Amino acid sequence: MLNLQKVRPVDEDVLQNIMQFYIYEFSKYIPTISLGENGQYNSFNLKKYWDNDNFHAFFVKFEDELIGFVLIESSKVSSPNTIKEFFIMAKHSGKGYGKEIASKLFNMFPGFWKITQIENNKSAHTFWHKVVKEFTNGNFMEFLKDGKFTQEFNTIRQ
Repeated sequence: MLNLQKVRPVDEDVLQNIMQFYIYEFSKYIPTISLGENGQYNSFNLKKYWDNDNFHAFFVKFEDELIGFVLIESSKVSSPNTIKEFFIMAKHSGKGYGKEIASKLFNMFPGFWKITQIENNKSAHTFWHKVVKEFTNGNFMEFLKDGKFTQEFNTIRQ
């Protein structure tokens, strides 16, 4: 069973640990990412995920195994829902878990969405293009601007 589990402030260390794998994977797309003197990547500042109701951190779990995480900014009055970070461990990729989690998120946070990927991360672009196209039945906009692919869509059917 695949599910999302809200990350509590007490679990921040666990989230920071799994984020090390995410940053490692991302370093092949952004050459300026490098290890610190302590052999770790810089930690994310996650304070807003505990202090602001529009920011949400989730662990992705398959049965009892932690297999990824998602950071979301939910919509405010004039801004879209956005996926800030989305990560599924390599051994679990290609099994449809990312697609299932994305669909759960789109349903949890209904409304306008904007998802971006850096241009040279072809696998992320392919994934999000396919997931959004399927979820919206092709009713979305996609464009490339300033080195980022963006998909925009509304999950509220009209």
